[in-house]
Amino acid sequence: MADEEHQPARPPFPGGSLRSRRATGSPSPYVYWIQPATVLAAEYHYFHGYGEVVAAHVTDPAYEVSLPGLRRSPLRIRDFPSYLVDTTGSPLAKSVVEMFRELFDSMDQWRPKIKKHLDVFAVGPMVAAGGSSNEERIHLYKHDDADKKRYMEWLGAQPERSVVYVSFGSIASYTKQQIEEMVEGLLQCGRPYLLARRDGLEEGARHVLENAQRSGGHGMVVDWCNQPEVLSHPAVGCFVSHCGWNSTMEAMAAGVPLVGVPSMFDQLTNAHLVEEEREIGIRGERNSEGVLAGMELARCVELVMGQVRKQWR
Repeated sequence: MADEEHQPARPPFPGGSLRSRRATGSPSPYVYWIQPATVLAAEYHYFHGYGEVVAAHVTDPAYEVSLPGLRRSPLRIRDFPSYLVDTTGSPLAKSVVEMFRELFDSMDQWRPKIKKHLDVFAVGPMVAAGGSSNEERIHLYKHDDADKKRYMEWLGAQPERSVVYVSFGSIASYTKQQIEEMVEGLLQCGRPYLLARRDGLEEGARHVLENAQRSGGHGMVVDWCNQPEVLSHPAVGCFVSHCGWNSTMEAMAAGVPLVGVPSMFDQLTNAHLVEEEREIGIRGERNSEGVLAGMELARCVELVMGQVRKQWR
């Protein structure tokens, strides 16, 4: 959530869309949802009686809100999608809230007509078992086969379950300070690491990563990697992730425990699911400046890859 102000003024990838079947002769609407059902539940109930409760406690991240249907554990304020608990006045957060308000208003209009004939199809997870080696997969970013050969050979030279894989997706922007803390934490761990950086890093952040690799570090930094294949590699023992839903599902499919470092959108709820519901990882705690300190990253990695890792595999 701390990084929302660094994002372009455009909505995130929507979790779902409302469409009409008029073109096919049926007036019934349908919702296509690609995020966790927990996120849909949080958003639905926010606009159906719980918005005032959330707003009244929005400055208390530990405050628990018990929502219908979420029986195992309540959501804390910090676990809600970031745009529902935004306190910065972010135009992006406001636009997303309005988008979902319109979605649920439309659903409510159709409710009397479709209530008796509501079909729910749970499709997924849409993740290739055991990783994907299909070279014809569509990738959003250009990649070099020579780079892939290099990092796969590097992984092949590492001991089983020894590598910390780090990737924060393609949207979030991290400051030089955060990158410095991340590198410090990885060095404290003393474990081999593979870090996938993204374009658009803050000035100086890229140099921090390059210097860490040149100074005799025990890691590799790449611009892009085939994440499903990396996660399925026997050498990978931990995934430090932003907890985007695709990344979370890919880690689950590969049996790799996570250290969650969420920053925005549904990532906060996903991190809750990882730690509290599925119990397949832990969530790193940011400091008062919104930065995950190197010491905290090292602590989380050691918890996941140490003696307690068996409970997550």
